[in-house]
Amino acid sequence: MRSRNLKITSSAFALALGFSSLTTVAQEMPTNAELWETIQQQQAAIDATVTAMEASMGSTSSMGFKTSLGGYGELHFNGGKEDKIDYHRYVLFIGHEFNSKMRFFSEFELEHSLAGEGKPGEVELEQAFVEFDLNERTTSSVGLQLVPVGILNETHEPPTFYGVERNAVEKNIIPSTWWEAGVKFTGKLGTKVQYDAMLHSGLMTPTTGSNAFLIRKGRQKVANAKWKNTAYTGRLTWMPAPGVNFGVSLQHQDDLTQSQGTAGTATSATLFEGHADIQRQISSNIEIGVRALYAQWKLNGTSAAALGRDKQKGWYIEPSYKYSFGNGQAFGTFIRLSAYDNNAGNVTATENKQTTVGVNYWPHPNVVLKADYQIDNMANVEKDDNRINLGIGVMF
Repeated sequence: MRSRNLKITSSAFALALGFSSLTTVAQEMPTNAELWETIQQQQAAIDATVTAMEASMGSTSSMGFKTSLGGYGELHFNGGKEDKIDYHRYVLFIGHEFNSKMRFFSEFELEHSLAGEGKPGEVELEQAFVEFDLNERTTSSVGLQLVPVGILNETHEPPTFYGVERNAVEKNIIPSTWWEAGVKFTGKLGTKVQYDAMLHSGLMTPTTGSNAFLIRKGRQKVANAKWKNTAYTGRLTWMPAPGVNFGVSLQHQDDLTQSQGTAGTATSATLFEGHADIQRQISSNIEIGVRALYAQWKLNGTSAAALGRDKQKGWYIEPSYKYSFGNGQAFGTFIRLSAYDNNAGNVTATENKQTTVGVNYWPHPNVVLKADYQIDNMANVEKDDNRINLGIGVMF
């Protein structure tokens, strides 16, 4: 997101108002001393105004505005059994820099265009946290923030990824977009390794019904969320070369149910996730990329085991090719192979497979048009589907 700066100097004000004064008093022919006294009085008034504005906006003496505005949005058409069009999400970003070492970030989201009773959408606060620079290598953030896990969870603006829809693995297993309230520390270990450590509120999965112990259904979104049980997330990221990132994350929560269930439902949970995100320029116009991710939950509890949900896992691999025409325009193509299973503890096959092939066209780096063909081979054959997806996305 980009901040917008407005610089106004007191000398510019003085010059403009000085010419105005000369025009006004020309008929009275003041002496040079009187004219100089008038300009000095105006200068003093301008200086007082500038000081007051700086204080109210918390800006520097250069009068630079420190509040940033941005956002993103995406419109989707899904064919096949879906046959629907949906403005899936619109997100407004507002940030503010209090000084060189302390900043505030927030994101306000509207999903599916229309929210309210009986409507399909939701209004959500996706981020709201303060970030502090502790030293040159370490920052800390406190508040409502995204959990440091996977590829998409923290960076999911539509021009930054291939495909109309986000991949199913980072939806059903990770589960993106996933935010919690807590404190996070981020730092550098040398020049190529970064760590993230976060202590935060946790998931609270249902314990009965068809959604029992499903990871995605456990997101509380920091809305009067139960916090009887704390979660811990750690991540290491290795960046050996520009455009090359390898990451591993580990999360643990002693009770995924937040002590809400009856005897036998208390369930500790551990998530392991590893990924590679590689985007390499092989010429001035051509970029070759590949994304790959594996994630697995291990749930320790008799009730989860009885449902086969003591193990939930998924993976995908996504090679891509991108050609840049210049002037910010580019064309890319990709194929994604993926599979996920929220009932991997069952002895019967319950894996859901998905193949997606498609194209992205960027008329501008922050605007993307997308088209893909998606083949769903689900564990429940009644949910099998082949469909065309179309989309447009923007960020600013």
